[in-house]
Amino acid sequence: MRRLRLIFVWVLFPVFGAIAQEKKLSKEEAVVKALENNFGIEIAKNQIDIAENNASVLNSGYLPTLTGTAGATYNNNDTRTEFPGQLNDDGSPRGDIEVNDAESQRYNAAINLNYTLFDGLGRFYTFKRLKEQYQLSTLQARETIENTMLQMFSVYFEIARLTENKNVQMQALNISKDRIQRAEYSFEYGQNTKLDILNAQVDVTNDSINLLNTEQQLANAKRDLNVVLNQNLNEEYEVDTTIVFIPKFQIMEYIENSISNNVAILQTETNLNINAYDIKVNKSGYLPTIGLTGSYGWNRNQNAPSAFLTGAVFPGTNSNVGSMSLGASLTWNLFDGGGTTVRVKNAKITYANQELLRKQVELEVNRDIQNALAIYENRLKIYQIQEQNVLTNQNNFERSREQFQLGSITSIEFRQAQINLLNAQTNKNLAKYDAKLAELQLLQLTGQLLNVEL
Repeated sequence: MRRLRLIFVWVLFPVFGAIAQEKKLSKEEAVVKALENNFGIEIAKNQIDIAENNASVLNSGYLPTLTGTAGATYNNNDTRTEFPGQLNDDGSPRGDIEVNDAESQRYNAAINLNYTLFDGLGRFYTFKRLKEQYQLSTLQARETIENTMLQMFSVYFEIARLTENKNVQMQALNISKDRIQRAEYSFEYGQNTKLDILNAQVDVTNDSINLLNTEQQLANAKRDLNVVLNQNLNEEYEVDTTIVFIPKFQIMEYIENSISNNVAILQTETNLNINAYDIKVNKSGYLPTIGLTGSYGWNRNQNAPSAFLTGAVFPGTNSNVGSMSLGASLTWNLFDGGGTTVRVKNAKITYANQELLRKQVELEVNRDIQNALAIYENRLKIYQIQEQNVLTNQNNFERSREQFQLGSITSIEFRQAQINLLNAQTNKNLAKYDAKLAELQLLQLTGQLLNVEL
């Protein structure tokens, strides 16, 4: 009766455990949290914002420049004017004239406008280059997101694997505890020796240690995921252990379109476009530059009093209400010592190198996809074999337990059947998540990691 009660607790443990378990962290929720909170992804988003600012019309050179200037000058002078040997109209000697605290002010203000009508199409191609640079930044951010998602799922599935291993080891521990009680009952009735009790106690100790180690590994893995998700390191949760594999025909369809979706290849193509615009930007140095200038100014001069003519003291004011000027300029660098020619040649060489790099990346991506596909298919087969192996060992364990209860086999033989089942279950868990990670790596290479439901 006591044994039946233990079996009842063992069978219903997953049910009661599910009631008391922590909150569930689904794969979809983990993706959302990573996209919103991960530091690397946040930095990548900021880089996109910088590239977008650079590619705006405010940074294109198409808009004119407008500057304003203003100034004021104040003078205060004491002057003395001498007239040696000069006579007034009545024949008397002409005396000196002194002017003290003679103040003068000057004011000016102007607005200047400069606009480039034509610069050899340099700014036109520079603006297009900035647009391509923005596209490159988005691809680099996408690569960062893909790598982060792969890292996140790697840790997520490690938590799932350890969770399943923990459940398996808890079941093994319960079975070993049940063996102790059976051995004690049998010893009381003289059906076995003290050695069977000691063997069962040793197995309980080993199972307990294995369970503790798995729990510690599980706690560490959860903290690793909390770092990726940028949340409280001690956040507790349960993960989804359900794994669904993508159908083979869909995988092959992704592979066929990988050249147009792989982020590394797309980056090389964008860099190729940037290099093409570099050539055109440098060629603009062969053409003239035409510009317009305009200005509007205002001046006011308040002159200091001075002595002139008949010796009277006269202040003076000169005010220019406003003046406008317009102008055009043409600059053509007929020969710059060969600098433009060298820059154009170097830009063409850089473009040729980028073409070679693109071909190399395409070849490497094709190789990586074929390798990833082979690894994925191999791990999927291993997982299927391990599933069958669990069924075989489960059947062997059940029969061994029946034989052990009847006394037909020893506790050592029963323990070996239990260990075989435990190893088969943990190997199956490892194979399952290894196969899923191989699938994710294949999806990343085909450019579909962010486009499918996992």
